[in-house]
Amino acid sequence: MNLSKSLLITGAALALTVTGCKKEKTMAITDPTAAKISKENQHYTFELNENVIRTKVTFRNHFGIELAADLYTPEEVLKQVQDGKAEKLPAIAISGPFGAVKEQSSGFYANQMASRGYIALAFDPSFTGESGGEPRYMNSPDINTEDFMAAVDFLSTRENVDPEKIGIIGICGWGGMALNTAAIDTRIKATVASTMYDMSRVTANGYFDSANNAEARHQARKALMAQRIEDFKAVQAGGTYKLGGGVVDPLPEDAPYFVKDYYDYYKTPRGYHERSLNSNGGWNVTAATSLLNTKLLAYAEEIQSAVMVLHGEKAHSRYFGEDAFKRLTGDNKELVIIPGASHTDLYDGGKNNAIPFDKLADFFAKYLK
Repeated sequence: MNLSKSLLITGAALALTVTGCKKEKTMAITDPTAAKISKENQHYTFELNENVIRTKVTFRNHFGIELAADLYTPEEVLKQVQDGKAEKLPAIAISGPFGAVKEQSSGFYANQMASRGYIALAFDPSFTGESGGEPRYMNSPDINTEDFMAAVDFLSTRENVDPEKIGIIGICGWGGMALNTAAIDTRIKATVASTMYDMSRVTANGYFDSANNAEARHQARKALMAQRIEDFKAVQAGGTYKLGGGVVDPLPEDAPYFVKDYYDYYKTPRGYHERSLNSNGGWNVTAATSLLNTKLLAYAEEIQSAVMVLHGEKAHSRYFGEDAFKRLTGDNKELVIIPGASHTDLYDGGKNNAIPFDKLADFFAKYLK
């Protein structure tokens, strides 16, 4: 694969965006008995389970960035709260895919886990969605790992959450972020990395490690540094950073099959969202800088808590999950391959409801105790 094509496809991974998105105000609701949010007021790509309550919450990470999230709570728990009989429940923080928003896949997962008795928090990472952070559409392995830790902070202080029973789920690029967080945050007792990408690996090496050489990375660095100058000039003149482009649209006939899968999710009513980077104009071009220079999973071998790596049999990204799993140690690690499933089938189940949510619930039940 030549360099220009490698950079183009790597850019698709970074921005598989909402151009000029208008950030709506999000009010922190600390009372989980607040009314259900109607779909008329918020666009979600899935239906809320009738036995689950969804409330808007906000919290800050250690970089001072305010994160916006949806808290999913089993309705029966809120009835118990009202009756003064509530028990503390296990909780799960969820984010991803990389460049998606909480109204898409992470909310879908949270809704499903809440319907199985867990308190679940789906959040927008820094610089994206309804969360804060300027400039928009940036990312950082450090800040994004902190985002997950801040979500654990928030859950640990909820009145109806047992702080000793907290897990996390990372989807797609956030699967790698989840493992990175599990390596540092000892409060996390169980982690699921679903259809995971190692975003630092794909940024530095290209897809399938096709650009894994020093010269290719040097050329990528030169291009990024040249773009920094152009961005600086643009901002000085009152403009914005250059966007890398989201999922290609219109879709070329010769697009790789996984790009077609991304299109089918992000650019159609199935998964399109007006705040999603991947559905629109993409990340800033220079958002790749940090990922190109900072490796995720540096201490994956030292994760002592439980981990499930979940991947589709036919996912182009399967090698990320399998290679990460090889580095994990201990008898509380599990690799689950879903027969016939593609990468994006694990975003929302696809046509065959490919996500084994009961298996995930059993995994968390085993280790959040």
